[in-house]
Parts: sequence; C-alpha cells; structure tokens
Amino acid sequence: MRKFLGDQLLIATHNRGKMEEMQALFAPYSISLSSNADHQLPEPEETETTFIGNARIKALAACKATGLPALADDSGIQVDALGGAPGVYTADWAETPNGRDFVMAMKRTHSELEAVNAPLPRTARFCSTLVLVWPDGHEEIFEGKVEGQVVWPMRGTVGHGYDPVFQPNGYDITFAEMDPAEKNRISHRADAFNKLIAGCFA
Repeated sequence: MRKFLGDQLLIATHNRGKMEEMQALFAPYSISLSSNADHQLPEPEETETTFIGNARIKALAACKATGLPALADDSGIQVDALGGAPGVYTADWAETPNGRDFVMAMKRTHSELEAVNAPLPRTARFCSTLVLVWPDGHEEIFEGKVEGQVVWPMRGTVGHGYDPVFQPNGYDITFAEMDPAEKNRISHRADAFNKLIAGCFA
C-alpha cells in the first residue's frame, strides 16, 4: 500500500457538508486541502453502478484536471426492505431542477417503506467508499459502513443528507441529533477514513 508523502490533497467534491467532514477528519495532519469548488472544476457525470466506480470517476477527473492527488468519496444509504435502494442513487433521489432536496428524498424513502409494509426495525446502513488517486494513476480504495435503521418522522437539525432519518445501532438518536464530533467518530466515512489513514498516512 502506498504512503501519501505530499502536502496538498484535492477532495473531489462540491458538497460543502462532505468537505467540512473531511476537514475535521484531516485536522490532525499537516496537509493542505482544497475542493473541486476551489478549482472551479465541473462535476463529472457518475455513470457507474457501484460506490467504487463513481468514487473513481470523481477522483480521476479531479486529479487529471489539476495534477494534484485527489481523494473522492461516494456514499449512500442502503435500506434492506427496499432491496438496498437508494444505494448509489442516494443523491439522485434528492435531485430537483433547483438543486438537491433531501427532505423530499427522505419522504420518498418513507413512502416506499410504507408501500411495502416494511416491518420494524427498518434496518439500513450508510456506506462510504474512498478512492485516493495519484497523478501517476496509482489508486488505493477503502470502504466503510455504519449499521442502523431508518426512523420516522425526521429528527434533528445538524448533519446533512439522510441524517435525520438514520439512527445508528446502539443509539436512540439520529445522526442529525448527534454532536458532529460523535457522528464523525462512528460514521461510515470515519470507518473508511480510519482505514485510509492506517494504509496511507500512518
């Protein structure tokens, strides 16, 4: 596994919430982070059907455009009673002509669970795949997840995405009710990130 020896890393995202999570996770390390927005990069079309495939598309596009090593995350929520949906289409369920509406997406998830009369608890997991790409084409892949259940109604005001309806195992609150530092400690992204650090930065 290749060690990361540089001091600049491009986080291949336009998602402000995801960037804030990454900045918090990388805080102990002497690495300058920038995002796609900082470089005015377009958002590449995610045409793959796996988290790894879409993360690779984003990392490669950012790396090729800037010549910087790039780290991309593709993540989503898999709901067991919906056959693993929305999965890689998690963000797509929130798309509107005016941007992403995750309240709409959460309502759709709840409606589809009700339509199939899914029993409680409605088990689910957040998944995160990190792909780190160097300018010479080398890549490392790390996968993380956190198990839990989908709850209704939505609860909490912190976090982003589907956090208000996801209650991780061992807790009686949702990600959106949780202190961000605690969420960052146990999240799917933290799981993948810890593997990334152990593999490439430790």
